[in-house]
Amino acid sequence: MGWDYALVYEIQVFMLTSTSANAPDSHLYYNIPPAVLLTVCYYPLCTKLDVYKIAVVSTTPWDSYLIRRRIWTYPPDAIVGPTLFSIPAEEIFFFVIQTYNTSLLYLFASKPTFHPVYLSGELPGGRGRRLKKWKWLGILLLVAAILTGAGLIVRGGQGLYLGRSHISSSSHYPSRTRLYRFPYPRSIFGSLIQLRCEEELGSLNQEQSLGGISGTAWTSSKLFYGRSLLHQLIHAREAFFFLITNTLIVFGLVAFDNALAILHAFPTLFPTVPALPSPVQLVKALLVSPTQYDDERILGLEEALRRLRRKSRSFYLASGCFQGRLRIDLVLLYSFCRVADDLVDNATSVSEARHWISKLTEFLDICYTDGTAKSETPDDFIRRTFPPKEQTALLQLPTTYLPPTPLYDLIKGFGTDLEFSSNTDFPILDEQTLQVYASRVAGTVAELCLELVFHHTNLPTIEDQRRKIVQAGGRMGIALQYVNISRDIAVDARIKRVYLPTEWLKFCNLRPLDVIQDPTSAGVEALRQRLLDKAMAIYNEAKGAIELLPSDSRAAMRVAVESYVEIGRVLQESRYKLKAGRATVPKLRRLKVAWTALRKG
Repeated sequence: MGWDYALVYEIQVFMLTSTSANAPDSHLYYNIPPAVLLTVCYYPLCTKLDVYKIAVVSTTPWDSYLIRRRIWTYPPDAIVGPTLFSIPAEEIFFFVIQTYNTSLLYLFASKPTFHPVYLSGELPGGRGRRLKKWKWLGILLLVAAILTGAGLIVRGGQGLYLGRSHISSSSHYPSRTRLYRFPYPRSIFGSLIQLRCEEELGSLNQEQSLGGISGTAWTSSKLFYGRSLLHQLIHAREAFFFLITNTLIVFGLVAFDNALAILHAFPTLFPTVPALPSPVQLVKALLVSPTQYDDERILGLEEALRRLRRKSRSFYLASGCFQGRLRIDLVLLYSFCRVADDLVDNATSVSEARHWISKLTEFLDICYTDGTAKSETPDDFIRRTFPPKEQTALLQLPTTYLPPTPLYDLIKGFGTDLEFSSNTDFPILDEQTLQVYASRVAGTVAELCLELVFHHTNLPTIEDQRRKIVQAGGRMGIALQYVNISRDIAVDARIKRVYLPTEWLKFCNLRPLDVIQDPTSAGVEALRQRLLDKAMAIYNEAKGAIELLPSDSRAAMRVAVESYVEIGRVLQESRYKLKAGRATVPKLRRLKVAWTALRKG
């Protein structure tokens, strides 16, 4: 009988058909298996920060109090024996596993979420002004819940347990949400209600009880009113209490993520943030007034994420595997590259495109010129020169710790695209020309990504090894650009561009104009496969450098690379699906690739 509680627990019920001791409501059936399954599935995604988030909530004092007052008890023959503050070991285990399972489900659901974009300032015109009324509605609901609970406790009798649940949960919500600013006297409420609760609980008749499942736990009947649920196995008020506690766990995790988003999103407020911020730092972040938020930065992050999600599903999926300020800066870097490319590609004439290349170069000149020699600040230049919709991408580019050379080379690469509009020969003459172009438009971006990785990591890296990794990253960027070109042959042909080397085309008795007229011909397909073979060869040559990256970004970078290389693997298959003229990787296949890449650590 000592193991009955371990086999039968009256609260965690998913479905029940019997009230016997063999009812499938148990740690062994309904708590441990989900915990094991969630652990196995989430392990590749788990980081030290995720482990840091999972903490047991403060239900121990409440349960200990109820047991000492004999509001609920556990028959000696139904438990193993060891206790902590009068709470059986089985109950302690339930606290832990309930929190663990709920936390893992939350982490799964929120992993792709880019939390900084949900911060809301309160400056005029900001989203926070529109949300303010909802904040006050939440405050009113909390006050109503507290007052309702206080009334039930003061009245005593059957509503006491429900009232105490209201107070216990509602008093935690402000500290776990952005409603903490509401200046209600929480300490006064807490002191008076706890005192009244002790008086009422101590005076109740403790002999009457509702039998738990197979007698494993008894609860005083004067604490409850209403009907039971699931064949009287779970009392409605007890089910309500555990619904609240699970909600509190989620709100606690949301508050944690909210604090992290504030710490990571605003380097002007928090210049340095450790990998595992202390509780004091988290509280300081939550106490920052939204009027201090940089609304322009939040807007820039929103627009950057929108561009990433719309333009690159592969990198959008991979971005969720990066953490903190590294993830923010990678998203901002992509946004800048996308906007710069679009300014040139979407120009209505060659002269306009050259104008934007000139202005982008001038922007870099201002950013990387010594402060005393600047004619104007980068911000002033951006606001004066670029369209409003593109300004945030340039304003938020972290040029203070990005090297200038890759950025200048990237702009040079855009100049190659303009040569397709001239009356001269197509610019990609041979494989060497193709490699130079790919290095400029993609190898440079890979190098910039790696520079961000090394800037944000707290782990030491030997300088010589760092240089080799960056060089390999440049090569990997070329491989990914070859995949990109292979995928977009038909799309590029529509705008009269052919990136397949003219020398290769001659070998197949083709001209660039032939590709434009029929980008799906057998000859073009053969050259596509040739280019993909080149891409895979470079990929295999450079991928070993991923294993030399700092451990805090290695798995995420592997996901980014493998997600894009998978496009090439799809193109190498005999039959592949096209969407808007491009081969796509099915969603489930992308997820499988990401999960496999993460498993390698």
